[in-house]
Amino acid sequence: MEKELKLHLSPLFVIFILISVSWFITKTPWYQFVYLFFGFLWGSFALDLDHLIYWLYLRPNLEESRLAQVALQKKDFGSLLKLLETTHKNHTSLIFHHFFFQIVLLLISFFVFTSSTNIFAKSFLLALNIHLFVDEYHDYLHDKIHLQDWLFAREESQLSVNYLSYYLGIVAILNLVFSYLLLRSFL
Repeated sequence: MEKELKLHLSPLFVIFILISVSWFITKTPWYQFVYLFFGFLWGSFALDLDHLIYWLYLRPNLEESRLAQVALQKKDFGSLLKLLETTHKNHTSLIFHHFFFQIVLLLISFFVFTSSTNIFAKSFLLALNIHLFVDEYHDYLHDKIHLQDWLFAREESQLSVNYLSYYLGIVAILNLVFSYLLLRSFL
């Protein structure tokens, strides 16, 4: 789980540091910095709720789902995290880890980044986008078929593995644009 945390939080930490430096230069109000921090924090973990939805609603009859339900009832979050760590690769039919959700998320993000001044919303959306991209990129490097399986789950025709690099390239460029627009909010 420590590896997963480093994987997801490292890009956000870099952006946070860049914005922090610009924050000291421009004398942005301190509460904007708090909004930025909490937006990054909540956005980086919000997609993991998808696994709870999987256990509680999509596949409640699995043994791992029963273990998750027991851990939730006992409020044993350590066991829940360990269960997530050992079983998350088997969860290929997640709602928020689907290409359609990502397209909707990118459209909403584009709208918010270009028309809003709300730092919390921008940082939350950027963290969601980066979390999803990091998951995709990691699987692209290690197991392209697995990426294809969860990104296009429930679809009869899937994007060919050969075109996944283009898909990821577009998502990466949009994440860079969103990062730049967030940084510009502090300048």
